[in-house]
Amino acid sequence: MVDRRLNPYTPNAGARPFALAGRSEQQEHFQVLVHRLARGYTEKSMLLTGLRGVGKTVLLGDFARVASEIGWRVVEIEVPRADTDAEFRRQIAVGTRKAILSLSTANRLREKARRAVSVLRNFTVSVDPDGKLTAGITFEPAPGEADVGDLPQDLTDLFLSVGEAARESESGVVYLIDEIQFLTRTQLEALIMALHKTVQKAVPVTVVGAGLPQIAKLSGDAKSYSERLFTFAQIGALSADATRDALARPAADAGAQFSADALDLCCETTQGYPYFVQELGYAAWNMARNSTIDTAVIQLAEPDYTARLDASFFHVRLDRATQREREYLRAMAELGPTPHGAGEVAGLLGRTVQQAGPLRAGLIKKGLLYSTADHGLAQFTVPQFDSFIKRVMPTLTVTPMRSR
Repeated sequence: MVDRRLNPYTPNAGARPFALAGRSEQQEHFQVLVHRLARGYTEKSMLLTGLRGVGKTVLLGDFARVASEIGWRVVEIEVPRADTDAEFRRQIAVGTRKAILSLSTANRLREKARRAVSVLRNFTVSVDPDGKLTAGITFEPAPGEADVGDLPQDLTDLFLSVGEAARESESGVVYLIDEIQFLTRTQLEALIMALHKTVQKAVPVTVVGAGLPQIAKLSGDAKSYSERLFTFAQIGALSADATRDALARPAADAGAQFSADALDLCCETTQGYPYFVQELGYAAWNMARNSTIDTAVIQLAEPDYTARLDASFFHVRLDRATQREREYLRAMAELGPTPHGAGEVAGLLGRTVQQAGPLRAGLIKKGLLYSTADHGLAQFTVPQFDSFIKRVMPTLTVTPMRSR
């Protein structure tokens, strides 16, 4: 029996796997981005798009490590679902304060760092009238900088001042923003405008975001030139070879091995989705009786794998839906995992598109569905969600509408 304490798989939200397989292209892009900016060049930044469980947050964590290793400051932000401009300013300010003060310590409060601190004070006035966010900062506000109350303009002033301070200390700052699809249009527009100006001024500040597939459309709607600022990196399922590598390499490092047939079965079961790969690897390791993991072990592990996914990955999302929203999801599942039109789903529910529209909108707002690039189509944000829905809701039942 293998030692469960040595299980090398990491089925946790955002946890970096021991073998980060199949993401070399995105890793190389980020390396190029920060090294070029550090040398005064410009480079397109990156927005990672994909379904839940494909490893977007893991990649952001890897980018943070890379940036830190070359001496850059990292500001990590996770956007809440019900974001406001005030909360957005607060999150930006908290991370920026830490970055600026770190730069200030490094360069002993040079002129540009002092100015950045003053601009930050202006940026926080509307959300921090008591001065808690700028406690310990004794510099006077910078007149006319980040103090007009217009988020795009204020954020641009802040980014430029931070960039000047970073360049003065031969460093840089990267803002890593997760769940970026939850930003309001104004907030997304502000980020894009601020990044655009940092590119024009060639200061070492950049923004890398991650979120659901609608990011490309949302950013294009916010500012048409966003496609010239970002590379939209679609993060999907791993290839069969990458899936095998993600399973076999950690096992080998821990003194075990998968049979070739077992790896093939894992590819089929997980469909290459990174979080699922980690869950199946974790369950298989705990089920193994010796250092060889064969197909029999995988088959024994599948019930535990499915139960763990249902409890930790699927149910936490379904629990956010109302009863009628669950019926909408069940109708979507009946149609299959591909994108479906509002009319198709409404038809199964015995309702008009107008009647079912609020359910669809609510599910999109809660992050359970996303609107695809094709007008009127929606898709699950979670892979294999249709199979899960059918397991917990074997039949499609519809709550009668209240008569008026």
